[in-house]
Amino acid sequence: MKNKKRIFVAIDTSKISRAKKIIRDTQTNKIDVGYKFGLEFFYSKDGRKFLSSLKNQTIFLDLKLNDIPNTVVSALKSLKNLKISYLTVHLSSGFSALKILKKESKNTKIVGVTTLTSLNNKDLKEIGYNKKVNDLVKHQAKLAERANLDAIVCSGHEIRSVKKVFKKEIITPGIKIQNFQNDQKRFMKPKDAFVAGSDWLVIGRSITSGDIKKNFKNLLKILED
Repeated sequence: MKNKKRIFVAIDTSKISRAKKIIRDTQTNKIDVGYKFGLEFFYSKDGRKFLSSLKNQTIFLDLKLNDIPNTVVSALKSLKNLKISYLTVHLSSGFSALKILKKESKNTKIVGVTTLTSLNNKDLKEIGYNKKVNDLVKHQAKLAERANLDAIVCSGHEIRSVKKVFKKEIITPGIKIQNFQNDQKRFMKPKDAFVAGSDWLVIGRSITSGDIKKNFKNLLKILED
């Protein structure tokens, strides 16, 4: 590979022992690997303490902040003892919240979350949106660019249209390796997402369900082929 691929392994557990195993079984020098911790882990009994103990890791804290400007900034400040590389905020928080969060972020990259990959056009209509998924995500990407955010989260299907209006890092969830059903409605294979222009892929259950080492080796093989 000319350039190293970059993967965030999603650590979706509340157990410290499980998190340690996932990290231990996904070490490699063939690709860049970071770790995504979401609400389940962060809210667990010792989750925050464990995060504070991690050294020399690229940490993606996926809290999906979504509140008024003062609250999102206060939340950011409460994380100052953690070495967080990336922190997510819902773009639906609005321009004022996004702008001030970016201003106060210092060494933490602020990542705007577009429309969740568990939603499709039917779901958006039920919520009350008039735009279709691709149009809404592109609209959200323009807001992220205007707020000078460092990265954006979108599914692989919207990457090409997002890149037309957002010029920084693109992080792509909904990546599927094996053929199994889950709650992702807008998913894509790893190589296709990189070809489309993603900078980071977020992969969870395709790696962490079952034999982690075997699944991870399979991913590396897929990316090398």
